[in-house]
Amino acid sequence: MNTTSTLTKPLIALAFVAASALSWWPMEAQAVRLKEIAAVQGVRSNQLMGYGLVVGLDGTGDQTTQTPFTTQSLTAMLQQMGVNLPAGTNMQLKNVASVLVTATLPAFAQPGQAIDINVSSMGNAKSLRGGTLIATPLKGADGQIYALAQGNVVVGGAGASAGGSKVQVNHLSAGRIPEGATVERSVPTPWLQGRTIQYDLRADDFNTAREVADAINRAKGPGTAEAISGRTVAVNLPMQPGERVAFIADLENLSIDRAAPAAKVVINARTGSVVLNQAVTVGPCAVAHGNLSVTISTTPVISQPTPLSQGQTVVAEKSNIQLNQEPGALIQMPAGTKLTDVVKALNALGANPQDLLAILQAMKVAGALNAELEVI
Repeated sequence: MNTTSTLTKPLIALAFVAASALSWWPMEAQAVRLKEIAAVQGVRSNQLMGYGLVVGLDGTGDQTTQTPFTTQSLTAMLQQMGVNLPAGTNMQLKNVASVLVTATLPAFAQPGQAIDINVSSMGNAKSLRGGTLIATPLKGADGQIYALAQGNVVVGGAGASAGGSKVQVNHLSAGRIPEGATVERSVPTPWLQGRTIQYDLRADDFNTAREVADAINRAKGPGTAEAISGRTVAVNLPMQPGERVAFIADLENLSIDRAAPAAKVVINARTGSVVLNQAVTVGPCAVAHGNLSVTISTTPVISQPTPLSQGQTVVAEKSNIQLNQEPGALIQMPAGTKLTDVVKALNALGANPQDLLAILQAMKVAGALNAELEVI
């Protein structure tokens, strides 16, 4: 019996980078709404979290011997209801599961409003399907209670097991309760505090900040907005609260002429994904690309002892190693000022996404890739 393993390693050689300058073609600006590239500072959602119990499971809850915190939580809850268990009581629970409840509190949420919650098992419960979450307080980062959660858990899956066989569709240890929490406390915002607000841009760009300030001043009058930095723009608000809502609604729909973003190549080292934006350009260079394959074959060899020698049969292995290197032609890549030219030049190499990671990094070091290289 032969076992073969193959290891492939790309060989990249980069040379002959031309010294000629690359001509620059200006790119067209893109018109976007203000709400798509900026947000009002302080007007944000907040994360809530709480610990609770899901009851009413059909024998798919936590195994108390391995999750003692479930028993402790249930005992504490029963004591609050006036039920005192005898000391040393060994509860064998199968219909209860400890869960972590998470929710997102939207901006301007007021007491009495309902929000959706997510319920996730913390122990070894097999399924939360059919369970009911009992009253669970949800706290924010400051330790204050902002919502109270309770309701029937909706699990988008199903499963069955018998005789050692198991069939499962989707995930059973996490679910969701639509409108399962009631807001008990609102989060103060700077909306009605002060005479100015600040718009925070989603990307750091001085030109975009200037365009945002100019667009607001053209729509609402000179001196209304001022660019503070490449990410922030200060805006003066009307004094009346009712006028502020209409004022911000008009600003959010303003059309902003955003210039083309900076050239960037984003590489995902885990998946091999390579994404280039339209501003990426390539200088003239030459690239050689080939593959080195190492093949290891293992064949079992049986050594039999001679008759009457009182020896033992020995099984050994014989390994054969072959090294094969594919030729890599030197391909000249001309200067490209458009994204389509860059894509065509890279496709001409015949490299897979994993090889492109090494090629783009080598081109950046050699100065032939006119873009910022970001690895995520």
